[in-house]
Amino acid sequence: MRRREVTPLELARLAREAHDRVNPAINAVVDFYEDAESVPGSDTGPFCGVPFLRKDSGPSEAGRLLEHGSRLHSGSRASVESVFIERAKVGGLRILGRTTLPGFGTTGLSESLACGITRNPWNLERTAGGSSSGSAAAVAAGIVPIASGGDGGGSIRIPAANCGLVGLNPSRGRISGAPNRQDAGCGKIRNFVLCRSVRDMATALDVLSGPHPGDPFEITPPQRPYAEEPAGQLRLGVATSPWGDAKVEPEIVAAVKTTAMYLEEMGHVVEEIRPPYASADYRKVVGGMFHMAFASLDATAHALGREINDQTIEPVNLELYRIGKSLPLSCAPKIFEAARKIRADVGEATKDFDILVTPTMPCAPLLHGTYSTTNEHLAADQLMDADAALYQYLGVFNVTGQPSVSLPLFPNAEGLPIGVQIVGRFGDEATLVRVARDLEEAIPWLSRRPPLFVGNDT
Repeated sequence: MRRREVTPLELARLAREAHDRVNPAINAVVDFYEDAESVPGSDTGPFCGVPFLRKDSGPSEAGRLLEHGSRLHSGSRASVESVFIERAKVGGLRILGRTTLPGFGTTGLSESLACGITRNPWNLERTAGGSSSGSAAAVAAGIVPIASGGDGGGSIRIPAANCGLVGLNPSRGRISGAPNRQDAGCGKIRNFVLCRSVRDMATALDVLSGPHPGDPFEITPPQRPYAEEPAGQLRLGVATSPWGDAKVEPEIVAAVKTTAMYLEEMGHVVEEIRPPYASADYRKVVGGMFHMAFASLDATAHALGREINDQTIEPVNLELYRIGKSLPLSCAPKIFEAARKIRADVGEATKDFDILVTPTMPCAPLLHGTYSTTNEHLAADQLMDADAALYQYLGVFNVTGQPSVSLPLFPNAEGLPIGVQIVGRFGDEATLVRVARDLEEAIPWLSRRPPLFVGNDT
């Protein structure tokens, strides 16, 4: 692009061709814009015309559909342009369409009644992960090199691990939610991207970071561009024991230990870290937050002129809504107290470490249909229990606000990706970028491609 050897129009056409070739098999893109070849954007920013897809929840694009993977929002269009989208466009990203997600982003799986099943390019019978399902599958399959995601309990890192991508959940406050989602999910939800390289992750941080008037607080800016962070010795806490009820597969434990070995050989000091929080506390937080969020849907339904029932809300989400409506207001302080306790416990347990190294997921990508919100026979409590167990290394850092990235460092015996999570101190994405960059150089992953990839000959 910078050498003018290719134009944004040519890239948009290539993305359309890639979409037409592989999307019927994976169902990652719910809407490839009919006017994609003429969308406005900068040709001079760091991404200078790169095709980009938007998760259909979170940052809004004025005048475009924003349906949240839900039948309740079917046909809804955004009236405001989010700062995230404005910055993406200034940075050169060309937004060509919207990607799928499970209804309201409730689960870490990739299916909904509104969007259908989004399939993992590494194995079509396995989930792409959620809730940034379509964004991950689209990048993994080669439709675009980068797409947006949102993470309220692992929703960027889960699909990154499942689809063999780089998935960063930035520090709370690093990426502005302005003008209307400055503190989404009481600060648990942050927006960023899924991509294939640390270079693109760092560049996206430079493009998308920064406060906006009206944000609840301003986070300390980096001392230099993220891509230029220098090296130095660190103290690392490595997690090889479970932090929740789900057992960690031996191959994944081995991947974490191997990652720690590489980092130790780089000169860092490595030490085992025990579970830094009580799983029961997180279970209380995740269930309570979902109940509070769904209880607020009445105002949304009224504004849309629709009713909340089994025609607009999936079975498990409908139960979460009904439970939320029945809970007294006095439940809220208990939920916030559990979150405060997690922050205090994790802060105390990790205060001597610069970086934590953990599994992203305790298991390989699950089969479709596991813990789906479309399942009439799955109780809401069962889903919340599964959430606390499966995402035992993830949601805790949404509560603490710390930055964390899943890196696709190793494959398992079946050839499926294994994600290893690197966690930084609050506000210290710079160290996270540096460690991720060093691991990418030591354990290269860019040459690995899933069986279903638009560039494959077959």
